[in-house]
Amino acid sequence: MSRRGNGLDHAPMESFFASLTTERVHEAPFRTRAQARAAVFESIEVFYNRQRLHSALGYRTPAEARASMEALTMRVAA
Repeated sequence: MSRRGNGLDHAPMESFFASLTTERVHEAPFRTRAQARAAVFESIEVFYNRQRLHSALGYRTPAEARASMEALTMRVAA
């Protein structure tokens, strides 16, 4: 991280939260906080990490990228 006040530090998270609110939060009103939490959890754990393709990861999901990195680490350690 660079020094305080550098706007580029927050760009990836701002992009993520903008996508989250556009795709999930503004989709429908929630009656309870628990419903909102469940919707956000589902969006992150089910869609974002396991289905959505990320260009920075070679158009793989974060779960696929992590599995391939762990497999590589296991081969190097062996």
